[in-house]
Order: sequence, then C-alpha cells, then structure tokens
Amino acid sequence: MKNDDIRASKVRVVDEDGEQLGILPTDEAIKIAMEKNLDLVLVAPDSNPPVARIMDFGKYKYEKEKREREAKKRSKQTQLKQMKFRLRIDTHDFMTKVNRIREFLSKGSKVRVVIMFRGREMAFSDQGAQLLERVKLELEDISEVDRAPKMEGRDMWMILRPKSTQGGKSNGKG
Repeated sequence: MKNDDIRASKVRVVDEDGEQLGILPTDEAIKIAMEKNLDLVLVAPDSNPPVARIMDFGKYKYEKEKREREAKKRSKQTQLKQMKFRLRIDTHDFMTKVNRIREFLSKGSKVRVVIMFRGREMAFSDQGAQLLERVKLELEDISEVDRAPKMEGRDMWMILRPKSTQGGKSNGKG
C-alpha cells in the first residue's frame, strides 16, 4: 500500500536515507513524502504502529522486478531430453546416440532413453532391457539411473541424470 491507500491513523516513518523520523500522523507523513516528490509506502503493516518508508515507489518496483529476473536467470532449470532407440540398431548409430546423450548429460539435463518396439519385437522385451543396460554401461562415468527401466505400452524407458559428484574432474565443454 502507498500514499492514500494507507488506512492507519499513525505510522512510524523512515525517510529515503533510512533515518527514522518518528511516529507521525499518516496525513503529515504523506505530505512530507509529496514535498520530496516521493511516495509513502507501507513496508511493515502488521507492526504497531505500522512502518512506512518514504521512497520512489516506481523505482522500487522496477528494481525488485529486475532482481527477480536476475534470480530467475541464475536459477538452473533442468530439462528432460529424450533419445529414442529401436531394437535393431547398428553399432555406429548406437554410439552416435550415446554421444548425443553424453552431451545432454554434460549440460546438466536429464535424459529419457526410450526403446520403441514394433509388431513382433514386443516378444523380445528382454533384448530391449539389454539395450538399456548397454546404454547405462556406456554412460556410467557421467550418469546414474534416475528411474529404472520400465515397460509402458510399446515402449521401454529409463531416465538418466548427471552424476551428482563430478569428483574434481573437469568436463571438456569447449
């Protein structure tokens, strides 16, 4: 709340430099703020008497939003990437996909590895589990299993996440 929205009869006033002006009637505090071309903003409405600060409210709102944007930018969003395999995959294709998964993991993303079955391939779900195990073994140096292999419809999948402790070893990202 600011200026005329403040309903308390008296407020403890803090000026723009952080100095206390004391407990003043709200009208007088608003008048002091207006003389300085600033706003009277209620910062602690639950205290007795409520605390109001003289400040440039527009500038305060802008800086608060700017801080929130910076905090959001710094916070790390983990993404869930997905890599699909077929049961009959050539070694070169397999290694290409594994290397792509390695890139995703090194950038901090989780990866959902999916084995897709078509038609009669459903009878060979044990081979799908072996393929997932092979992917897990290829990537065990930088990843750990987040969700164990699971059969869902015509797909079998597991989720890998980057290892939590890198053990002081540097990731060659450049």
